Amino acid sequence: MTDLTFRPAVREDLPAIVAMLADDPLGATRESPDDLTPYETAFARLAGDPQQYVTVAERHGRVVGTLQLTVIPGLSRRGSTRTIIEGVRIDASERGSGLGTQLIEWAVNTSRDLGADLVQLTSDATRTDAHRFYERLGFTASHLGFKLALS
Repeated sequence: MTDLTFRPAVREDLPAIVAMLADDPLGATRESPDDLTPYETAFARLAGDPQQYVTVAERHGRVVGTLQLTVIPGLSRRGSTRTIIEGVRIDASERGSGLGTQLIEWAVNTSRDLGADLVQLTSDATRTDAHRFYERLGFTASHLGFKLALS
């Protein structure tokens, strides 16, 4: 398949992005594609932050993948900069096509271009297929993550 481009997301991409976020067992329980209001608010905040890269993969004019790349300067690791990859989703019609690999490779290369020394991501403990995918791409399951819901 050809005609693939990666570009910054725009507000008009939100219905497709949110649909992909909701299109799996975990997303179906926490996303609301019928009400884009909270996503529009979040997108406006992200669009105004130069350290945030909400990116879409587009093929033949259709959004078929997305991720968010966040740049975090830090003091640890001798003042290194890291990036975090979040919200990786591929449209059901494209799964297994290699698009996920291309999207992650884009994020890693962009991280290098932005001067990052480390790329990290988290994946829900139940997503064992995703874990294998990330390990195949060279990521190491090096940490145990924790979270605390505030709402």
